[in-house]
Amino acid sequence: MGYDNLRLEKGMYRQAGMSFTQVLESLDPSENYRGTALEGTDAFQRQLKRFGIRAKGSGSSTVEKFFSTVDSAVLFPEYIARTVRQGMEENDILPAITATTTVIDSMDYRSIYSNPTDADKELRVVEEGASIPTTEVKVKDHLVKLSKRGRMLVASYEALRFQKLDLFGVMLRQIGSHIQKQQVADAVQVLVNGDGNTNAAKKFTIGTSPISGTKGTLGYDQMVEFWGQFDPYTMNTILCSTATMTKMLKIPELQNPMTGLNFQGTGKLTTPLGAHLHRTSAVADGTIIGLDSRYALEQVRAGDVLVEYDKLIDRQLERAAITSISGFGKICDGASAVLNV
Repeated sequence: MGYDNLRLEKGMYRQAGMSFTQVLESLDPSENYRGTALEGTDAFQRQLKRFGIRAKGSGSSTVEKFFSTVDSAVLFPEYIARTVRQGMEENDILPAITATTTVIDSMDYRSIYSNPTDADKELRVVEEGASIPTTEVKVKDHLVKLSKRGRMLVASYEALRFQKLDLFGVMLRQIGSHIQKQQVADAVQVLVNGDGNTNAAKKFTIGTSPISGTKGTLGYDQMVEFWGQFDPYTMNTILCSTATMTKMLKIPELQNPMTGLNFQGTGKLTTPLGAHLHRTSAVADGTIIGLDSRYALEQVRAGDVLVEYDKLIDRQLERAAITSISGFGKICDGASAVLNV
């Protein structure tokens, strides 16, 4: 069956364990288009082409174009979900601070963790006939808390029908950006306070052993001492606010030419300690969160971006919810810590 004669219906959004695009792909596999002009497109993009809908660019279609037929109207919720997801992915720091992402089909999730002692971390010689040292992996006592984050799309069809999709997409990406910021705040909360399983991050304060200096003053010595608290992990990521990052970048050792050239060439800041700097308003001024992003945090998602497809297909845009359900759990104790300046 070709992409130009598929029958589209609301039920495609209700198939358990499959997204709308996955349902389309099962009916119209992309592998069938290798070597053709449509190679590189997915099933949803081919449906947009089928109905002559241009989602972006100066010649983008109007919102009304989606509702020119009953079949094309079914595409509108997926368009919204994709555009919101694009906004979530723009400037998203979650991939840089999470070790893994788990997708589930329920609201309950109990993760695993490992909290080895110093003796467990030693790779000792095993004598002949002796038992091999063990690393115990346990199930957490408490469930990972999932939170629904989202925005309500409040607009009448009449207000949007003649608007260009290019402009409408900007509004949707902004919604995605807001959802992403809320999820980063959830991640920071878990990094600092734990996920309810008695695994809050260790907290250090400048001027209090083992961190030298005077409280309120941040220098290179304090950064090195903070870095030293992570053994056997590596502090490869730092989260802080704009004000705290400004203080940090004024440290003379962080003003070497290579750091500046790297920032100018790639837009990424790297400290001489090898950690990547990420600025976020989710971290309070005067607080620095250090972590080993390979071991510290797990993101748990209950599905993908959700939209109220029934309302959108029926042109009932007023108060249509766009949500994403996710939560975070800590994996390894000691892989994150907090420095109070």
